[in-house]
Amino acid sequence: MADILIRGLDDQAMKRLRARAKRHGRSLQGEARMVLENAAGLSVTESLRAARQWRKKLGRRFDDSAALIREDRER
Repeated sequence: MADILIRGLDDQAMKRLRARAKRHGRSLQGEARMVLENAAGLSVTESLRAARQWRKKLGRRFDDSAALIREDRER
């Protein structure tokens, strides 16, 4: 795993990060890691790969619900 050092972080941002960590029951480092991982997100390719893996794990195909909703509304 990689390490990162952030210099010059605003005092107010640090205070908000500490408060956020406390609310979530995490360490300051754990909260900062979570924020950065969420902000980095997944690329489109990674997202599609993850979706394919979940579909494979679930073992069934899900139909488009729009047609079912439309049919239900027309009753």
